Amino acid sequence: MDFTPDRILFEDNHYIAVNKLCGDIVQADKTGDLSLLETVKQFIKVRDGKPGNVFLEVTHRIDRPVSGVIVFAKTSKGLSRMNHLFQESQVQKRYWAVVRSKPPKDTDLLEHYLVRDSKSNKSFVYNHEVNGSKVARLRYNLVGKSEKYYFLEIELITGRHHQIRCQLAKIGCPIKGDLKYGFPRSNPDGGIHLHSRLFSFTHPISGEQVVITAPPPKDVLWDEFMLLGI
Repeated sequence: MDFTPDRILFEDNHYIAVNKLCGDIVQADKTGDLSLLETVKQFIKVRDGKPGNVFLEVTHRIDRPVSGVIVFAKTSKGLSRMNHLFQESQVQKRYWAVVRSKPPKDTDLLEHYLVRDSKSNKSFVYNHEVNGSKVARLRYNLVGKSEKYYFLEIELITGRHHQIRCQLAKIGCPIKGDLKYGFPRSNPDGGIHLHSRLFSFTHPISGEQVVITAPPPKDVLWDEFMLLGI
């Protein structure tokens, strides 16, 4: 996996945020593919000339076919403080999505109950609580459209497995390229048109407000989305 410094979106003593490409895995899994975590760790080791092990840990995850902001902790203090921010719902995450069908409403708060099936690596959506389910909430806004597609901005309120993908599919709006959740065709690069656009938090150590944004992949539809200026 190639990693270049221009993919770094933010860095200080405690955190490094990078722009994940679709296809990157954040953390090692059963595929055995090189993870973004190990790639960035090796990059820091070489760049900073560190002779020993480099501390770097995942603070959150995004799915392999998704692109955008991912934040790693460079210190154990930074990791524990960020974990606390997540537990207290003090991290704001905003996503962009491209869908083929117009959503039922231009803006809405979606609340469903999700059950994760580890064998199929898929989440199933229910309108009511069922055994083993977890509540999932997001807010979306329809912000624009192209000739064939609609552009959504999504605020993630909870962070469940495949949450945005399955909740949008539930309302009849599977994400472009997402075969797992009902879109009829895959994208040529194997990714889906879901992008982690913004990650915002009050720095738990410096107290400063940090707003990290990631440019989407180069693509005709993403270029149109960018022209909206949001």
